[in-house]
Amino acid sequence: MSLTRRQVTSAALAAVPLALVATGTAQATQRRRTLYIAGDSTAAQKYADAAPETGWGMALPFFLRERLEVANHAVNGRSSKSFVDEGRLEVILEAIRPGDLLLIQFGHNDEKSADPTRYTEPWTTYQDYLRQYVDGARARGARPVLATSVERRKFDADGNAVPTHGDYPAAMRALAEEERVALLDIQALSIALWQRLGVEETKKYFNWTATEQDNTHFNPPGAIAVARLVAAELLHRRVLAHRDVRRLDEEVPESWITWPDAAA
Repeated sequence: MSLTRRQVTSAALAAVPLALVATGTAQATQRRRTLYIAGDSTAAQKYADAAPETGWGMALPFFLRERLEVANHAVNGRSSKSFVDEGRLEVILEAIRPGDLLLIQFGHNDEKSADPTRYTEPWTTYQDYLRQYVDGARARGARPVLATSVERRKFDADGNAVPTHGDYPAAMRALAEEERVALLDIQALSIALWQRLGVEETKKYFNWTATEQDNTHFNPPGAIAVARLVAAELLHRRVLAHRDVRRLDEEVPESWITWPDAAA
């Protein structure tokens, strides 16, 4: 059966939007996305006056392809509450775009019950504040990702790694399930890593110096190890694809870590 000119023209016009949609989808897939980090000092950018202290967010780009940029907004001493109250979440939400990621790691400072500017209760206010990050990202077409707090270095008398974050990891896990948010269980993964390494070897991963014995913050090897856990979990939880990650099984030299001068 032959088609009339009108039928041919109508068919051609009908096909145009589909082609445009396909092209737009491809362009959206190919454009550079940004992974935003909202968190505390364990993830934050450190400067020359703090070296060799290193946040794991400083090492994360070494495990991600160039098409995925990292915008590290983590700041020392912040909790899920104080980060919001200081307007830091608002800054991220003003910049974030559809297709971007918002990685959220809080807990260390939410635990500080003596400080009302930072303290949250695990099963109520902590979850309430985390929902602001989740809802804010989703409202802007971005994908929220929750990450339980990386564990401190603490061992009992028998050499067993001891959890230090109370109910906060469990509260985040429950929220992630309730809100159907991807969860990176960095608390569980990091305490398992510290257990494998043991009491003495873990000292090489934390900010132990001649003058300081810091069992919370990392040096370059520790930051690299935790960033590797984060990148591997982003892949495992299908937040990222294989094309988005790199070097998961390769050595990352400590010399790649640099500390810029503090901003004026």
